This record gives sequence, structure tokens and C-alpha cells, in this order.
Amino acid sequence: MKVTVRKVVCCVGVGMFIAGMSVNALAQSSTASPAPAIAVTPQSATAATKSAPKSTISTNSTISELQQLMPNGVSEMRTTYNGSYGASLLFKPDTRTYYVALFQQKNFWRVVKTASDTQAEQVYKSFVGQTEKLADVELRSLKLEADKQYTEQQIAMQETRLNALQNDVALQQQQEQSVLAQQDQGRQQAQLLSNKQQAASSELRSLQSRIRALESQQVTLNNSNLGDTNTTKK
Repeated sequence: MKVTVRKVVCCVGVGMFIAGMSVNALAQSSTASPAPAIAVTPQSATAATKSAPKSTISTNSTISELQQLMPNGVSEMRTTYNGSYGASLLFKPDTRTYYVALFQQKNFWRVVKTASDTQAEQVYKSFVGQTEKLADVELRSLKLEADKQYTEQQIAMQETRLNALQNDVALQQQQEQSVLAQQDQGRQQAQLLSNKQQAASSELRSLQSRIRALESQQVTLNNSNLGDTNTTKK
């Protein structure tokens, strides 16, 4: 009787071990197989499935199984995006089955099916980590492109500012030259007026001197005529 029980226990243990190996093999085969582009969201996934060529999608795959369940056969529990990459954790309530999907640009890339919530969480975290690594170059390129555009905008603004300053300097120099020319012309005119003033003053002094001389001569003549008149009267 003890031998029979031991045999039963051994058979049960071997059966559970084989079943566990089958589940792991299914998960590994589902994880390793790359998949063509199928949208992640239920609505877009259905549209992509209808439009995709049938020859590119195997009807006997976890991806095609998930496609057939969408949009209403599964519920989206969590989704993480990193750049154009993302990971989703989906759940089929009636069979308590989890589907974990890795996608790029909202297109399925890898899908894992499991009945274990623990394994589903682990695979989801693994896929999220992969999206971070895959999106690293993309996000850095996005930032570099933004920096490049910002720098180009700054260059354009600085060039505009430089042109404005150059125009201001040119106008200032032109105005300064005009002012200097006007000042030179004013100095020349002032010098000319000064020369004319000096000439006029000299002429005035000469005239005044002649006038005084004539007045003195006139006085002398008047005095002389007056003396002659007095002598004649006597």
C-alpha cells in the first residue's frame, strides 16, 4: 500500500513538473518570436489586423490569438511609453489569462501569454525596462534635435540683432560725419565772417580817422576865415 501511494505521489509530481515545463516553454516561445506591426490599442489593433496581409501573421501564434481577442476580449491593465516604444499588460477575465505586449510606434513586437499574475508582472517590468533602453537613443536624438533647433533660432535672433546694431552704427557714423561736415562749414563761415569783420573794422577806423582829419581841417579853416573877417572889419 505504501509503495502504491509513493508511486501515485511520484506520478503526480512528475506530471506537475512536465506541466510547468510546458508553460515555461510556451512563454519562452511566445517571448522569443518577433511579430509584425499590429497596433496596441484595441481599436487600432483591430483595424491593423484587418488591413495587414494574412501571409505575414501566423494564425497559430500568441500575437494572432491576442489580435482575435481585441478589442473587447481583453482589458488593458497598464501601459508604459518610452519614446515610440511601449509595454502593455492585458487581462482576459473569463479565463484569468494575462497577455504582456512589447510594441514600437503602437505596433506589437512581442507578446507573452501566462496565467500567472506574478509572471505577468515580471514580464511587464522586463518589457518596460527594454523600452527604456530601446528609447534611449531616440529620446537623446529628440533632445539633440530640439537643442539644434533652439540654437538655430538663437543664431537667427543674434544675426538679426547684429544686423540692427550694424545699421545703427552705420547711421551714427553717417550722422557724425554730417555733423562734423556742418561744424567744419560753420567754422569756415565763422572764420570768413571774422575776416570780413576785421576788414570792416579796419575800414571803419580808417574812415573815422579821415573824418576826424577832415573835421580838424574844417575847424582850422573855419578859424582862419573868422580871423580874416575880423581884420577886414577893422
